[in-house]
Amino acid sequence: MLKKLIILLVLSLILSGCVRDKRIEVTFSSWGSVTEVGILNRIISEFEKENPDIRINFIHIPQNYFQKIHLLFASSHPPDVIFLNNLYLPLYVSQLEDLTDFADKNAYYSESLKALSYEGRLYAVPRDISNLVFYRNRDRIKDTPETLDELMEILEESNKYGVSYERDVYFMFPYILTMGEDIYHPDKSLKFYKNLEGKYAPSPEDVGSSTLAQMFLDEKIGLYLSGRWMYPKISEKANFNWDVITFPGIVPMDASGWAVSKSSKHKEEAKRFVKYLSSPESSEYFLGTGLIVPARIDVSKKIDNKIFLNAVSKSGVIRIDKNYKKNVDKMNREFFK
Repeated sequence: MLKKLIILLVLSLILSGCVRDKRIEVTFSSWGSVTEVGILNRIISEFEKENPDIRINFIHIPQNYFQKIHLLFASSHPPDVIFLNNLYLPLYVSQLEDLTDFADKNAYYSESLKALSYEGRLYAVPRDISNLVFYRNRDRIKDTPETLDELMEILEESNKYGVSYERDVYFMFPYILTMGEDIYHPDKSLKFYKNLEGKYAPSPEDVGSSTLAQMFLDEKIGLYLSGRWMYPKISEKANFNWDVITFPGIVPMDASGWAVSKSSKHKEEAKRFVKYLSSPESSEYFLGTGLIVPARIDVSKKIDNKIFLNAVSKSGVIRIDKNYKKNVDKMNREFFK
């Protein structure tokens, strides 16, 4: 009897293994916080239930994401579905599937589609958009600047420090774009931005072991330039009167989305998963974290703070090419030695 039970158990394991082997495996990579990973695992579980012929092999890469993705591409083993942002997309565009005719373009903000396109072709279906905004301490900064001149008037009247400052070209982009200069050849905007340090804004030395976000929470900064990703933390930690206002000018539009490897052996299944990831239902899961502004127009309208949507209309898609990261690294070295 025992022998029969063992044989039945072995047979059941073999048969279950055969069932698993029949499922098509789609590899999927992403970075993300614990909260985001929890959402992705939930979406994957629901997708697999609705698509029993597919198994998703989720590769979570929390650190050095693009360095590791680069190695996977170099070794000819890229994931089938890859979470990418517009800053790195040009580096891999030759190895990505053209999704121009796949995505429902009417469902997304046109800026997000432009950001994730290269030479007029779309290579990732947008998940979210990102804009820099000012988090404002209303007890310190009561006026809302509409121009850079008005911003300077406010800073002149503000007690030290009126605004945040980072030695990073990315946070200088709003000043460059607003002054109408080329992002790779700033002149007036560079002088304007660097003039903020020390007098109107804390230098990295002033920040020390703290962070600009913490200095804002400690009421040491009046205007803190950052993105939607800081909203949950500030909402939870701030013990003073604060709000969010748009930058007085043009801000860079960033976007992240789902791409498909051109060399994937399971493109049909990979695209089916991307369609599921970019559905309104999945997008609402990410909206619930408070960390992102959905690129889907219908879902974004459910966001709690409409200022982040107003920032979309005041944004511009910066010129990204295959040399972008190299150029920005060079600029950071030259501008902020």
